[in-house]
Amino acid sequence: MKAMIIEHYGDPDVLTPAELPTPEPAPGEVRLRVQAVSVNPVDFKWRRNGPFKTFPVVLGWDVCGVVDALGAGVTDFRVGDAVYGMVRFPQEGRAYAQFVTAPVGDVAHKPATLSPREAAALTLAPLTAHQAFERMDLRRGQTVLIHAAAGGVGHLAVQLAKVRGARVIATASGRNLDFVRSLGADEIVDYRARPFEEQVRGVDAVLDTVGGDTLPRSFGVLRRGGTLISIAGQPSAEEAERWGVRAERILVYPSRAHLELLGKLVEAGRLRPHVSQTYPLEEVAEAHRALETGRTVGKIVLDVG
Repeated sequence: MKAMIIEHYGDPDVLTPAELPTPEPAPGEVRLRVQAVSVNPVDFKWRRNGPFKTFPVVLGWDVCGVVDALGAGVTDFRVGDAVYGMVRFPQEGRAYAQFVTAPVGDVAHKPATLSPREAAALTLAPLTAHQAFERMDLRRGQTVLIHAAAGGVGHLAVQLAKVRGARVIATASGRNLDFVRSLGADEIVDYRARPFEEQVRGVDAVLDTVGGDTLPRSFGVLRRGGTLISIAGQPSAEEAERWGVRAERILVYPSRAHLELLGKLVEAGRLRPHVSQTYPLEEVAEAHRALETGRTVGKIVLDVG
């Protein structure tokens, strides 16, 4: 099968084509003929310097495809089923390929109203947002600040927070204000016009998808007893104590149950991923370059087959 591999860490040009054996599903796994794969910041971060000790590595976790083989004991899926999921994260996902195997707990049936591209985008990003809101126990009537609300995680987080009945304050650059408004944000902060901490005060929760200096600056916008969840950096325990808030970092994990919940929200018309750019699999290096600019609206997706 065709795949895009890395044989060492480095810039996007380390992503090169290769012919690899088609994988066979182990017990409790399905094999997918891959249709689309979405790209996340973790892809380029781990391409630069990841946790892998042996090479070659096949990156990619977010996949939509059609089941073409079943491992022993699999009864929940049939050959021909369209499925989507986040495969094996944070282990090697191997989704930048024509075929990939996946544990059945990592995938779910694709919502009928989504294209393969859209379904591939409805994986790591909304799982991250959903799990962050679960961790902060975001409830109806509370106010949450969502950073980088036009981005991959952010644009889905805005929609999921509204599903929970929260009031959403969203940060975005001026060119993305209308897009974020269309997602349902109640208030939008142009962080380039004025520092967000000068415009926001007393929120119940913050979802930090940016890291860097955005993380420590976010403590001051919380009410005492509020919660800061970051997916992009480790919050300071000392700062959390000083401000009287709870702060932690989370790492997303695969969950078929969560995927099924997201699928139901899609079918109900309450959640929709936005795919702004697509590339063929063999141009994944260009997809990485585009994502690394930090200016992506919604998601970037690779067309595979």
